Amino acid sequence: MFALHNGLPRQGPGSETTTRRLLALAGPLPEHPRVLDLGCGTGPAALLLAAEAGAQVAAVDLHQPFLDELAAVAAARRITSITTARLSMADLPFPDRSFDLVWAEGSVYNIGFDTALASGRRLLAPSGALVVTECEWGTDTPSIAARTYWGRHYPLRTRAANIAAAEAAGYTVEGVYELPDNDWFDDYYTLLTERVETAPARPGMAEAVTATREEIPLRRRHGTDYRYTGYVLRPVTQSPRTHTHEEPYPAMTTRIWRTRLEAGPDDRAAIRRINLSAFPGPLEADLVDALREDRQAWLPWSSWIAEDPNGAPAGFALLTRCHVDGVPALALGPCSVLPEQQRTGAGSAAIRAALDAARAADENLVLVLGHAPYYPRFGFTPASGYGIRPPFDVPDENMMALVFDPARPVPRGTIRYAAAFGV
Repeated sequence: MFALHNGLPRQGPGSETTTRRLLALAGPLPEHPRVLDLGCGTGPAALLLAAEAGAQVAAVDLHQPFLDELAAVAAARRITSITTARLSMADLPFPDRSFDLVWAEGSVYNIGFDTALASGRRLLAPSGALVVTECEWGTDTPSIAARTYWGRHYPLRTRAANIAAAEAAGYTVEGVYELPDNDWFDDYYTLLTERVETAPARPGMAEAVTATREEIPLRRRHGTDYRYTGYVLRPVTQSPRTHTHEEPYPAMTTRIWRTRLEAGPDDRAAIRRINLSAFPGPLEADLVDALREDRQAWLPWSSWIAEDPNGAPAGFALLTRCHVDGVPALALGPCSVLPEQQRTGAGSAAIRAALDAARAADENLVLVLGHAPYYPRFGFTPASGYGIRPPFDVPDENMMALVFDPARPVPRGTIRYAAAFGV
């Protein structure tokens, strides 16, 4: 099975987007956080954490070819903050409280969720967090095919049971994130399907290919029966974190917000209601309606809704076209949440969905005028650092920019907003 996965970018469901989401949920980190990547495989999470979070990463796995591949990629990218070690996840030699993050994407099935919880408690520093993704039931009535398959391979539990296990092990649940379906296929099953057709003949390979040929069609037919879910957990002995704006309070962080694009008149009416209820007057609601009519500003993938558990719109985030020195960029806002749903993560979910869509559309620069303590969690920094300024006077800390790829040119100059903004 290890050999079948050699050279693939991922050894389980996941994506860079999911890694970034989980990293954001883990909250503020030290300047150079110490991270243990358990069951790192070829290291997609380790590489991102080192490059984007400035982390010092200890990456461990039992399969040396995976570690060799990670080391080679890190060297090619000139990343020097990753060390690799061939170790069992069940027998780690690190001292107690060694890490700010213990990270396990798609790997805890090797030792079991409960074992990972116990290991994380020992290894985490006082302000640390355990981040894991775990396969679990998505329904109380899974199909016979799904029950039979997972009964042979790994005992799945429900989300409620996993949350209960985490709390019983002494954690608070800081965040929960359900991996989207494309995390199963884009960089994992699609490439693995190609690999099984060219797998080299060697002892045990026939059995590995047979198991894979059973697993992938099962996901296509019964994908709603089970899911991968990311958990961000903190030991309860830690001091409470300071929460601002919409950062979820500990008692509310298990809420999951589904996000989707605006679609049709009902959504437009719901977005207007959200804006009217979230702001003291109609200015923002009228602005969104005006932007929607501006074909130069409105983008078909840029208006995002966060739904409550009943499917009703609760949060909203909008990106529209703007320019910096004539170069296309994006303006984030208005962003709003129903008053009764504020501080539950609805706004954050909508904003992250919009930013993910911008990244997928190959945009590189997003600008926001907003609350200085809130937007840095998404990666925003003062726009003045890029030589970008608004066409009006505003405190430097409130005009912020997010650059997805710093290697690409970033324009300098004054922002030109869509006409509807009136500036």
